[in-house]
Amino acid sequence: MSQQVLVSFGPSQEYEIVVHPADLEGMDKSTARAWFAQEFEDLECTPSNPMGKVLVLDMILNVAKYGGEARFKEGGEWARKFGAATAVALGRPVMKVDVKLFSVG
Repeated sequence: MSQQVLVSFGPSQEYEIVVHPADLEGMDKSTARAWFAQEFEDLECTPSNPMGKVLVLDMILNVAKYGGEARFKEGGEWARKFGAATAVALGRPVMKVDVKLFSVG
């Protein structure tokens, strides 16, 4: 069964990533979290929590924000990896990452 990850930067700036079971091969919650943690560090994201604890939702939102809209618009390997990692981390059939409102639903 496929999953859908929508990444929104505004009303007319929404990008759909369809994640197929084959896209998830070799990825579990631990590897998804590790991917987000590495991207979080590489993109020099700022933690949302001043106490320093970074939750997976914070990582997803910040990686989308700091990764930038252009990567999702291209729809390349990075966007597909983001979609797969989000699908594994959240485990829902449909997920919306709203960068502008800084929310995941």
